[in-house]
Amino acid sequence: MEPRSSLAPVLTQEVADSLDMDPYPESFHDECLQNGTEVLVRDIRWRSHVPAPEKTVRRALAACAEYGLEPGSVVLATDRAVRLLNGRHRGKHKPTNVLTFEPPPGYAGGDIILALETVVREARKAGRPVSHHLAHLVVHGSLHLAGYDHHHPGEAREMEMLESRLLSRMKVPNPWKTRS
Repeated sequence: MEPRSSLAPVLTQEVADSLDMDPYPESFHDECLQNGTEVLVRDIRWRSHVPAPEKTVRRALAACAEYGLEPGSVVLATDRAVRLLNGRHRGKHKPTNVLTFEPPPGYAGGDIILALETVVREARKAGRPVSHHLAHLVVHGSLHLAGYDHHHPGEAREMEMLESRLLSRMKVPNPWKTRS
């Protein structure tokens, strides 16, 4: 049976190859490893919206480590890169905020890819800091890798409650509560 959150099996290298050239030297990525998870900042503009985005990603992964599979990589990409992956693997030729790719059978990890422009636009529309929205989407992607999904109302409620509980560990307000 195929896992519920599977988009398509994609190896970390395939995801990395399909994205734009990495502007950082190899030694920089060694500093971004979190228990084997590589954090790749594929667009420098992430830094203008989130101070130390790698730290935000690491904190989100740590908050949900007991529930989620450890991704092989978290890629902070652009709408363009996510649109290409979304079209290739899901037949949807538009960007989305986060994509998760489970590893092929027999491999550990998986990949979480985030789209800069969509994440920033959604955060601004919701009146939330971009760093909070980034943390939420990393938690969301990690839970997808663990098999959680939100296609049915009961599943959605369960996933939302777990996301808000995990985010509270980071002092990130519940993203599902409407602001007054």
